[in-house]
Amino acid sequence: VNHIVHNGGLYKRPFNEAFEETPMLVAVLTYVGYGVLTLFGYLRDFMRQWKIEKCQNATEREEQKDFVPLYQDFENFYNRNLYMRIRDSWNRPICSVPGAKVDMMERVSHDYNWTFTYTGRVIKDIINMGSYNYLGFAQKAGTCQEAAAKVLSQYGAGVCSTRQEMGNLDKHEELEKLVARFLGVESAMAYGMGFATNSMNIPALVGKGCLILSDELNHASLVLGARLSGATIRIFKHNNMQSLEKLLKDAIVHGQPRTRRPWKKILILVEGIYSMEGSIVRLPEVIALKKKYKSYLYLDEAHSIGALGPSGRGVVEYFGLSPEDVDVMMGTFTKSFGAAGGYIGGKKELIDYLRTYSHSAVYATSLSPPVVEQIITSMKCIMGEDGTTVGKARVQQLAENTRYFRRRLKEMGFIIYGNEDSPVVPLMLYMPAKIGAFGREMLKRNIGVVVVGFPATPIIESRARFCLSAAHTKEMLDTALKEINEVGDLLQLKYSRHRLVPLLDRPFDETTYEETED
Repeated sequence: VNHIVHNGGLYKRPFNEAFEETPMLVAVLTYVGYGVLTLFGYLRDFMRQWKIEKCQNATEREEQKDFVPLYQDFENFYNRNLYMRIRDSWNRPICSVPGAKVDMMERVSHDYNWTFTYTGRVIKDIINMGSYNYLGFAQKAGTCQEAAAKVLSQYGAGVCSTRQEMGNLDKHEELEKLVARFLGVESAMAYGMGFATNSMNIPALVGKGCLILSDELNHASLVLGARLSGATIRIFKHNNMQSLEKLLKDAIVHGQPRTRRPWKKILILVEGIYSMEGSIVRLPEVIALKKKYKSYLYLDEAHSIGALGPSGRGVVEYFGLSPEDVDVMMGTFTKSFGAAGGYIGGKKELIDYLRTYSHSAVYATSLSPPVVEQIITSMKCIMGEDGTTVGKARVQQLAENTRYFRRRLKEMGFIIYGNEDSPVVPLMLYMPAKIGAFGREMLKRNIGVVVVGFPATPIIESRARFCLSAAHTKEMLDTALKEINEVGDLLQLKYSRHRLVPLLDRPFDETTYEETED
């Protein structure tokens, strides 16, 4: 399904997203593939039980058999018999800066991926298509590195205390004022971990008697935060405004279950860019619904801050909206800023409340000073406050790389999910055997990619996920595209029935489709 929205009332720019339907034959073969793997898994478990095959997985000792089992055997079935076959595609150790190119430690397995041994060899100059280094600030030289090194010599590496005790540095105060200015909000607070920014702050904002409306594809940190809050959770279909509006109407008409009292608060949880789908939230419509039904909006900009908008200020700027329309603006420093931690921005009353009641603020150790300086320096660079145009050039370069890479993959005939402006590019693999094969073949060609399968995605929607960076040159992208094209032919991954027509005279941002025969 290809969504093209250009509504003058809500959208000030075209909004193009494509989610091509899985071909029927591919879906059937994918289910058959998982079925065969499951049958062989049961056969191997039978052989392990009768000591015909050596059992490598963790099991209880004989004297513990009468205890409550530590390991649910069936729950580990997938890990034991499916994941283990392709385990070499994940957790690959790199030994360099995760920039546009990385060095990787070579490892081999002599027992079918149960254990790995390192050969001592380092694979050099692998093109990195997997890290969230959107603006290229993950680097070992330059102004950010020099500033962080200077702060390290002055403040040390750690703070050894929480913000409310002895861990509140002048650097933390400077960072929070800068973040508030960057976002265009009254106040902001920084946290030491992006995941905990969501999981520990949502319970401080809502509780029993409140309702959370969460997108079905929200990140695990949002899901955990919602569950920890004790609030009632209802799920709406991904980026589907009709589904969200129906839940809002029902919540207001019916109120709480049994008592029918009104909900204390209704909080909508969405992300800026969804990291597995490459889609961008329909923020103008979400804000319109939020205002219409008097609810609150929590926006997670982990992947969109720095990566979207003319000046890198995220999805709010991308749509030309006001930050005041978003009640809670959350984001992380781990992607576009090449650092660690997260932030929450909003009204001063909100931030003052979180300083007192947020578990991340009260109990967590403060951000490391060199990390704070990395964020400050990179953010000032994006804002142009370092006296250069380097930051603006990086934002523009990322946008150009994104458009170019997506367009070329579509021309080749791959099924690509997501928004045309999203630097997260999922390429659909579908079949379980092709997950490991794609990762291995790309590594043979010196391209580092991330492959994703069930349970992180629906069972028939396994994919490779490319993350583009401003640090990628056109030569690097062309090299990667050439190898992807070659591997796509080798593994027969070109499933798309809507091939882009490559026209040299076509305007850069225009899309032409040609129906191809099955």
